[in-house]
Amino acid sequence: MPVESAASLETNLLLKALRGFDRELLLPHLEAVSYGKGGTIFEAGAPVTHITFPCEHAVVTLVITTSDGRSAETATIGHEGAVGGIVSQGYVPASTHAIVQIAGPMLRIESAILQEAKRQSRHIRDLFARYSDCLLAQVLQSSACNALHPIEQRCLRWLQTLHDRIGSPVLPITHELLAAMLGVQRTYLTRILRVLQEQGLIKVGRGRITVLDRRRMEEVSCDCHARVRDHYRTVLGAVYDDGGLVGIDQSPGRFVASDPEADQRIRFIQPSPGR
Repeated sequence: MPVESAASLETNLLLKALRGFDRELLLPHLEAVSYGKGGTIFEAGAPVTHITFPCEHAVVTLVITTSDGRSAETATIGHEGAVGGIVSQGYVPASTHAIVQIAGPMLRIESAILQEAKRQSRHIRDLFARYSDCLLAQVLQSSACNALHPIEQRCLRWLQTLHDRIGSPVLPITHELLAAMLGVQRTYLTRILRVLQEQGLIKVGRGRITVLDRRRMEEVSCDCHARVRDHYRTVLGAVYDDGGLVGIDQSPGRFVASDPEADQRIRFIQPSPGR
């Protein structure tokens, strides 16, 4: 279903950061779609023909599945970003599965159309390059955390990431799904969650986990999530409050533009000394 109003862009922070001409480049080509929980946006090995933007509280997880059937999360994307060829520029085979973790509305655009919009708009090109860098940082930090930190730390990192993206302390996540994301057995994860609950950090319910003390959770967890958060702030202009990630600051002067061709033109027109 085509998007009829610019108001639809307000529910995804990456699109919301666009203004004027940049919005008009994308708006006619955005399509509203909806996925149920567990739905597949693309599979590993399949060509990525569209870029998909989760909206509102929808969340997508990028998952690696091994030949023996085990899986692990590499990145979690909510209303702050997009999935599908963001780093690779689209149309190349996907390296991961993109699975809907929390159902909700989404917007999507053909990869080729977005690439043309980037060509026409320096701001779109810069914004998506910054987001791509942040998404890659999340993937790399997640890989390091999975390799170096114990399951308790990895679990806390993952819960903080989800909390930031849905803006609610009530996380609609089952033990089965969380165990799959962390690559551990469900019974083992249940014991870990029980310990975290006894520490007063979370409350475990049927089909949900409630964050009780986010501040203490940050204090006792590894710094992997904090590193990613800081990178999003610095590189993308992400804005956080107690409820999570709430905006992307793209105000004039927020970033120093990076355009080698423009820099070359500036150097070319500089008057020589003494003139």
